[in-house]
Amino acid sequence: MSEKPVRVRFAPSPTGPLHMGGVRTALYNYLFAKKNQGTFIIRVEDTDQTRFVPGAQDYIMDAMKWCGIMPTEGPGIGGSFGPYVQSERKELYKPYAEQLIENEKAYYAFDTSEELEQMREKAKQMGMPNWQYNCVTRTSLRNSLTLPKDEVKLLLDQGAPYVIRMKMPRNEDIRFHDIIRGWVVVNTNNLDDKVLFKSDGMPTYHLANIVDDHLMEISHVIRGEEWLPSAPLHVMLYEAFGWECPLFAHLPLLLRPDGNGKLSKRDGDRLGFPVFPTNWTTAEGELYSGYREKGYHPGAFINMLALLGWNPGTPQEIFSLEGLVEAFSLERVSKSGAKFDPDKTIWFQQQYLRSQTNETLAKELKEKIPSITQTNEALIQICGLMKERATFIQDLYTDGHYLFERPSEYDAESIKKRWKAETSNLIHAWKETLNQLSDFDAVSIEDAFKSFLEQNEVGVGAVLLPFRLSVTGVGAGPGMFDIAAFLGKSEIVARIESALLTIEKMVNEA
Repeated sequence: MSEKPVRVRFAPSPTGPLHMGGVRTALYNYLFAKKNQGTFIIRVEDTDQTRFVPGAQDYIMDAMKWCGIMPTEGPGIGGSFGPYVQSERKELYKPYAEQLIENEKAYYAFDTSEELEQMREKAKQMGMPNWQYNCVTRTSLRNSLTLPKDEVKLLLDQGAPYVIRMKMPRNEDIRFHDIIRGWVVVNTNNLDDKVLFKSDGMPTYHLANIVDDHLMEISHVIRGEEWLPSAPLHVMLYEAFGWECPLFAHLPLLLRPDGNGKLSKRDGDRLGFPVFPTNWTTAEGELYSGYREKGYHPGAFINMLALLGWNPGTPQEIFSLEGLVEAFSLERVSKSGAKFDPDKTIWFQQQYLRSQTNETLAKELKEKIPSITQTNEALIQICGLMKERATFIQDLYTDGHYLFERPSEYDAESIKKRWKAETSNLIHAWKETLNQLSDFDAVSIEDAFKSFLEQNEVGVGAVLLPFRLSVTGVGAGPGMFDIAAFLGKSEIVARIESALLTIEKMVNEA
């Protein structure tokens, strides 16, 4: 590991909402920085103004705030290495591009887009579909390496459009060590002369990225696998400037649930699950759903993401954010792609909800559904009854609606299967037994229930499910003795009396 202080950055482009793959990249940067008492930076890389999407930068910051992984430095946060938006740093980059030209590491290229397109078409006709501007083809193109110096000067003085390209050497091996992938070796003959500075006066990602990482003293570059092909160029740029290269770690791809290809922004609602941390609405009004609005706990979302491509080396799966910081290491990040599992994501959400105190859940439920009229004490009890069966906060209400109000409907399918000729008489007798109880707690109700079964020589199934149907209207839920104790004797008796009238009518009409 580098001896320099750890400084890492997440560098999204504001070209749309933050995909969950981007959130994972931010998360790993955050965890690594916290684990090593370092600094986590966000830098907005908006050099490609043609793809800029209004609102995207605010979305990125809002999403990271919801996830609980806010950076130490960044736009709107501050820091001594700003500005942290590349378009605000525009004037910085050109001198560095010109320095590369002076050192014969880069050159001016005056070819128009039409001329380059003609070259590609010509190459395609000659059976070379993947034409590149490289160390071979540049010798026959319009650039400062082929044109006379006085002509180059004249073109520059006249304000002729140009780009600045990297002068990639011929047949050299570029070697660098990736923390996740080990040694990577690429020959320069396989690389093109990438544009570093565009005709619109903006740097490309490649130049701005390197300059900013150097000026911001970035020690480790932790980014997605899609940037691995660009890493050799970046290493060459560091060498060309004579700067120390940061350590690299290229993260594995997030794959679709079937493992067939990269999980993309378009896979979201089409496959039945969100791929964004929070809702995103396009300029055309199209809504893409997010985990926050679906009701996911940010901790569950982060926990799930952390384990997509990294494992702690133990069977442990449930981590707090602090626990992830303690356990995380880049050396345990996998090289191979990680399949996203929506069912596992739901499981994480269930575990997180169940781990919350009843008091916390009651508060959140009241905030989610302000129309609830139950007392705080009653809500706390309801949350205790329902949380082992719930996935989202709203489930505590929707699945446990019978704890808030008397059922107005009864599950016809369960009644058809379990309501026998003698059931009404049994439930009526059980109601009378309940009405005579002096203590109406769960233990007393359960003891009375066992005695009732013995006295009437019937099995549990003959009474328990009909009892549940009469009180709740549904065929499954928390323990009936706990439900009965919560609702109280008078409410239970009243519900059974009302239910018997309705259910008997349903049975007779069936």
